[in-house]
Amino acid sequence: MEKEPIRFEEAMLKLEEVVQKLETGDVPLEDAITLYKQGMEFSAYCHGKLQDAEKQLISIIDKDGNSSPFDPTKGADSNA
Repeated sequence: MEKEPIRFEEAMLKLEEVVQKLETGDVPLEDAITLYKQGMEFSAYCHGKLQDAEKQLISIIDKDGNSSPFDPTKGADSNA
């Protein structure tokens, strides 16, 4: 049975929890290493999700159904 994927927001909360625990300095070394590894996994997951979202937002579809690159410096009316 495959595990259901974690949501981005949930991964961010878990990453914040890991960071807070590590910042306290009250974690035994072995636990700190495990927490660090978990934090890196959450960080990589969130980074991947953000990259996927960016790829989806980079191109926009105009009123004729044509895809064109999105240039944020030109504003919303760049394809008008």
